[in-house]
Amino acid sequence: MRYPAQSIPDSEPGAILNRSHPHQLFETSSAEIEAAQRLAAIVESSDDGIISKDLNGIVRSWNGGAERIFGYTAEEMIGNSIIKVIPPELHDQEPVILSRIARGERIDRFETIRQRKDGTQFHVSLTISPVRDRDGRIVGASKIARDITDLRHGQERQELLLREMNHRVKNLFAVASGVVALSSRSTSDAKELAKTVQARLSALSRAHELILPQNGATAVTNLADLAHTILAPYESAAHEVVIEGPQVACGPGASTSFALLLHEFATNAVKYGALAYDGGRLRISWTVSDTGLTLKWCEENLPVDLVAPDTKGFGSFLVDATMRSLSANIDRDWSDRTLTINIRLPLERLNA
Repeated sequence: MRYPAQSIPDSEPGAILNRSHPHQLFETSSAEIEAAQRLAAIVESSDDGIISKDLNGIVRSWNGGAERIFGYTAEEMIGNSIIKVIPPELHDQEPVILSRIARGERIDRFETIRQRKDGTQFHVSLTISPVRDRDGRIVGASKIARDITDLRHGQERQELLLREMNHRVKNLFAVASGVVALSSRSTSDAKELAKTVQARLSALSRAHELILPQNGATAVTNLADLAHTILAPYESAAHEVVIEGPQVACGPGASTSFALLLHEFATNAVKYGALAYDGGRLRISWTVSDTGLTLKWCEENLPVDLVAPDTKGFGSFLVDATMRSLSANIDRDWSDRTLTINIRLPLERLNA
């Protein structure tokens, strides 16, 4: 048995430790033996690693859960130091843990990094308790180890989504503000202004719907339709928006990626670029070859004294992440009152 339920002195095979008075013994009954066997079975079948070690860190028991988590068998670990599963840079943790256990402390939900037999490292949550002999002296430690890698990855994804949501909400306010500002240039009538703003914000909503699957069916979007839908809220007599290119069908993944890119670029254009100034011109075009698609975003007639926008923010992070999802390359050129962004991606990514 990898992990005995309890230690029974060799000299008294029919005795079991009295839990109320650890220094006393009483004769085991069949019910108590059955309970001990049941406890041992529970320990052995646990998904968590349940381990015991002495005060020198030498492993004394190692259940099936520990085998699955760490990759070492009980035969490989029992009699060896627990240091085998601790990354070298964290070896100094073990003396601290053992000293706390020796003082009778219990360590609850200690999150750290441990190492599998194959060398891979993972996040683990440890609960460590002192083990006492029949006289109440601390002779070792019992440890419950839980692999929390998926939990930590989930937390990281949640944090990223929260950051993205925060960024998106701020951008939505910026877009709404830009729509109102653009609309106010063409009318001084409050009712007409409200109608125009509502129409443009509705266009943004339609763009969102355009890239969603309908009734469970796979969505395939034409790139021209997507570009027109995303840019429709920004059309104004104050500046020119031109969209041109051949018919290109995009799968749901590519459609989502292009929508994010065009929305990000348009948001920046409203804040800093061609859509923020009278006389600005925005041209979006694309070409298709045997090897891939090239999309060009070009903002012209920018102010002479306009400084190139910062590309180090979270928006740039999203653009770069989207580029990776499309297996695409991007380059930017800022010269002669013109910002040009070129995006190149393989044709097979359009069907994603």
